[in-house]
Amino acid sequence: MFTGIITDIGTVRAVREAGDTRFEIATGYDLGTVDLGASIACNGCCLTVIEKGPDWFAIQASAETLSKTTLGDWDTGTRINLERALKIGDELGGHIVSGHVDGLGEIVSITPEGGSMRFRFRVPHELARFIAPKGSVAIDGTSLTVNEVEGNVFGVNIIPHTQAVTTWGTMVVGQRVNIEIDMLARYVARLTEYKPT
Repeated sequence: MFTGIITDIGTVRAVREAGDTRFEIATGYDLGTVDLGASIACNGCCLTVIEKGPDWFAIQASAETLSKTTLGDWDTGTRINLERALKIGDELGGHIVSGHVDGLGEIVSITPEGGSMRFRFRVPHELARFIAPKGSVAIDGTSLTVNEVEGNVFGVNIIPHTQAVTTWGTMVVGQRVNIEIDMLARYVARLTEYKPT
Protein backbone atom coordinates (compact mmCIF):
# COMPACT_ATOMS: atom_id res chain seq x y z
CA MET A 1 0.00 0.00 0.00
CA PHE A 2 1.04 3.59 -0.69
CA THR A 3 -0.17 7.12 0.10
CA GLY A 4 0.41 8.93 -3.20
CA ILE A 5 3.10 11.14 -1.65
CA ILE A 6 6.07 11.05 -4.05
CA THR A 7 9.44 10.70 -2.31
CA ASP A 8 11.86 10.61 -5.26
CA ILE A 9 12.06 11.16 -8.99
CA GLY A 10 13.72 8.20 -10.67
CA THR A 11 15.20 8.01 -14.16
CA VAL A 12 14.99 4.97 -16.42
CA ARG A 13 18.61 4.07 -17.14
CA ALA A 14 18.10 0.87 -19.16
CA VAL A 15 15.28 -1.03 -20.89
CA ARG A 16 15.73 -4.64 -21.97
CA GLU A 17 13.32 -7.05 -23.63
CA ALA A 18 13.70 -10.55 -22.21
CA GLY A 19 10.30 -12.23 -22.50
CA ASP A 20 8.94 -9.55 -20.20
CA THR A 21 10.45 -6.05 -20.18
CA ARG A 22 13.12 -5.23 -17.61
CA PHE A 23 13.62 -1.63 -16.52
CA GLU A 24 16.56 -0.34 -14.49
CA ILE A 25 15.73 2.84 -12.58
CA ALA A 26 18.27 5.24 -11.08
CA THR A 27 17.16 6.62 -7.71
CA GLY A 28 18.28 8.65 -4.74
CA TYR A 29 16.87 6.03 -2.33
CA ASP A 30 19.27 4.28 0.04
CA LEU A 31 19.09 0.88 -1.65
CA GLY A 32 20.66 -0.72 1.43
CA THR A 33 17.24 -0.31 3.06
CA VAL A 34 15.34 -1.81 0.09
CA ASP A 35 15.06 -5.62 0.06
CA LEU A 36 14.82 -7.71 -3.07
CA GLY A 37 11.11 -8.42 -3.50
CA ALA A 38 10.12 -5.04 -2.03
CA SER A 39 7.37 -3.03 -3.72
CA ILE A 40 8.02 0.43 -5.13
CA ALA A 41 5.32 2.49 -6.87
CA CYS A 42 6.73 3.71 -10.18
CA ASN A 43 4.43 6.36 -11.69
CA GLY A 44 1.72 4.77 -9.58
CA CYS A 45 2.36 1.13 -10.60
CA CYS A 46 3.23 -1.22 -7.74
CA LEU A 47 6.31 -3.08 -9.02
CA THR A 48 8.67 -5.60 -7.44
CA VAL A 49 12.40 -4.97 -7.02
CA ILE A 50 14.16 -7.93 -8.70
CA GLU A 51 17.74 -6.63 -8.61
CA LYS A 52 19.53 -3.59 -7.25
CA GLY A 53 22.83 -1.73 -7.19
CA PRO A 54 24.11 1.15 -5.08
CA ASP A 55 21.95 3.77 -6.84
CA TRP A 56 19.52 1.79 -9.02
CA PHE A 57 16.94 -0.98 -8.91
CA ALA A 58 15.40 -3.21 -11.56
CA ILE A 59 11.77 -4.18 -12.09
CA GLN A 60 10.08 -6.45 -14.61
CA ALA A 61 6.84 -5.68 -16.44
CA SER A 62 4.64 -8.14 -18.32
CA ALA A 63 2.99 -7.39 -21.66
CA GLU A 64 -0.29 -6.91 -19.76
CA THR A 65 1.27 -4.22 -17.55
CA LEU A 66 2.80 -2.48 -20.57
CA SER A 67 -0.57 -2.41 -22.36
CA LYS A 68 -2.60 -1.10 -19.39
CA THR A 69 -0.18 1.57 -18.08
CA THR A 70 2.29 4.16 -19.34
CA LEU A 71 5.21 1.76 -18.82
CA GLY A 72 4.97 0.94 -22.52
CA ASP A 73 5.96 4.59 -23.19
CA TRP A 74 9.10 4.46 -21.02
CA ASP A 75 12.53 4.69 -22.60
CA THR A 76 16.03 5.45 -21.38
CA GLY A 77 15.96 8.88 -19.75
CA THR A 78 12.25 8.82 -18.83
CA ARG A 79 11.72 10.47 -15.42
CA ILE A 80 9.21 8.77 -13.11
CA ASN A 81 7.58 9.40 -9.74
CA LEU A 82 8.65 6.96 -7.02
CA GLU A 83 7.17 6.01 -3.66
CA ARG A 84 8.26 3.22 -1.32
CA ALA A 85 5.60 1.04 0.29
CA LEU A 86 4.04 2.12 3.59
CA LYS A 87 5.34 0.81 6.88
CA ILE A 88 3.23 0.60 10.03
CA GLY A 89 3.48 3.96 11.75
CA ASP A 90 4.20 5.99 8.57
CA GLU A 91 2.34 9.25 8.13
CA LEU A 92 -0.65 8.91 5.80
CA GLY A 93 -0.32 12.25 4.06
CA GLY A 94 -2.28 11.49 0.89
CA HIS A 95 -4.91 8.76 0.59
CA ILE A 96 -4.82 4.95 0.50
CA VAL A 97 -3.33 3.95 -2.86
CA SER A 98 -2.90 0.31 -3.92
CA GLY A 99 -0.56 0.82 -6.86
CA HIS A 100 -2.99 -1.01 -9.16
CA VAL A 101 -3.60 1.25 -12.16
CA ASP A 102 -7.23 1.30 -13.31
CA GLY A 103 -6.63 2.88 -16.69
CA LEU A 104 -5.00 5.61 -18.71
CA GLY A 105 -5.89 9.27 -18.87
CA GLU A 106 -4.69 12.05 -21.15
CA ILE A 107 -3.75 15.62 -20.27
CA VAL A 108 -6.09 17.85 -22.29
CA SER A 109 -5.02 21.26 -20.94
CA ILE A 110 -2.55 22.95 -18.59
CA THR A 111 -3.24 26.55 -17.55
CA PRO A 112 -1.77 28.82 -14.87
CA GLU A 113 -4.13 29.55 -11.97
CA GLY A 114 -2.69 31.80 -9.28
CA GLY A 115 0.64 30.24 -8.33
CA SER A 116 -0.58 26.77 -9.30
CA MET A 117 -1.19 25.01 -12.60
CA ARG A 118 -4.66 23.68 -13.48
CA PHE A 119 -4.42 20.32 -15.24
CA ARG A 120 -7.46 18.80 -16.97
CA PHE A 121 -7.61 15.13 -17.92
CA ARG A 122 -9.79 12.97 -20.15
CA VAL A 123 -10.42 9.43 -18.89
CA PRO A 124 -12.40 6.49 -20.30
CA HIS A 125 -16.13 6.70 -19.50
CA GLU A 126 -15.94 3.54 -17.38
CA LEU A 127 -13.52 5.34 -15.01
CA ALA A 128 -15.23 8.74 -15.06
CA ARG A 129 -18.13 7.52 -12.90
CA PHE A 130 -15.68 6.91 -10.02
CA ILE A 131 -14.27 10.46 -10.05
CA ALA A 132 -16.11 13.08 -7.99
CA PRO A 133 -15.48 16.74 -7.08
CA LYS A 134 -13.41 17.00 -3.86
CA GLY A 135 -12.68 13.28 -4.07
CA SER A 136 -9.22 11.73 -4.31
CA VAL A 137 -7.49 10.28 -7.34
CA ALA A 138 -3.94 9.04 -7.90
CA ILE A 139 -2.39 10.24 -11.15
CA ASP A 140 1.08 8.91 -12.02
CA GLY A 141 1.25 7.89 -8.38
CA THR A 142 0.47 11.34 -6.97
CA SER A 143 -2.44 11.75 -4.53
CA LEU A 144 -4.55 14.65 -5.83
CA THR A 145 -7.89 16.27 -5.03
CA VAL A 146 -10.41 16.57 -7.86
CA ASN A 147 -11.66 20.14 -8.43
CA GLU A 148 -14.40 19.67 -11.00
CA VAL A 149 -15.84 16.94 -13.23
CA GLU A 150 -17.51 17.48 -16.61
CA GLY A 151 -18.48 14.18 -18.20
CA ASN A 152 -15.24 12.22 -18.62
CA VAL A 153 -13.00 15.28 -18.11
CA PHE A 154 -11.84 16.43 -14.69
CA GLY A 155 -9.41 18.99 -13.28
CA VAL A 156 -6.87 19.24 -10.47
CA ASN A 157 -4.53 21.97 -9.29
CA ILE A 158 -0.82 21.24 -8.94
CA ILE A 159 0.95 23.58 -6.50
CA PRO A 160 4.54 24.78 -7.16
CA HIS A 161 6.01 22.44 -4.49
CA THR A 162 4.46 19.39 -6.15
CA GLN A 163 5.67 20.55 -9.56
CA ALA A 164 9.21 20.83 -8.16
CA VAL A 165 9.44 17.45 -6.37
CA THR A 166 7.61 15.26 -8.92
CA THR A 167 7.47 14.93 -12.71
CA TRP A 168 4.48 17.31 -12.89
CA GLY A 169 6.71 20.28 -13.71
CA THR A 170 7.65 18.74 -17.07
CA MET A 171 4.33 17.27 -18.21
CA VAL A 172 2.73 18.42 -21.47
CA VAL A 173 -0.69 18.43 -23.12
CA GLY A 174 -1.37 15.10 -24.84
CA GLN A 175 0.75 13.11 -22.40
CA ARG A 176 -0.74 9.84 -21.13
CA VAL A 177 -0.92 9.27 -17.37
CA ASN A 178 -1.72 6.36 -15.05
CA ILE A 179 -5.03 6.71 -13.21
CA GLU A 180 -5.96 4.89 -10.00
CA ILE A 181 -9.43 5.67 -8.75
CA ASP A 182 -10.09 6.05 -5.05
CA MET A 183 -10.55 2.67 -3.36
CA LEU A 184 -13.62 3.90 -1.44
CA ALA A 185 -15.28 5.01 -4.69
CA ARG A 186 -14.70 1.56 -6.17
CA TYR A 187 -16.40 -0.22 -3.25
CA VAL A 188 -19.28 2.24 -2.96
CA ALA A 189 -20.01 1.77 -6.67
CA ARG A 190 -19.90 -2.01 -6.28
CA LEU A 191 -22.29 -1.89 -3.33
CA THR A 192 -24.80 0.30 -5.17
CA GLU A 193 -24.82 -1.86 -8.31
CA TYR A 194 -24.86 -5.27 -6.55
CA LYS A 195 -28.26 -6.91 -6.65
CA PRO A 196 -28.53 -10.27 -4.83
CA THR A 197 -30.39 -12.99 -6.69
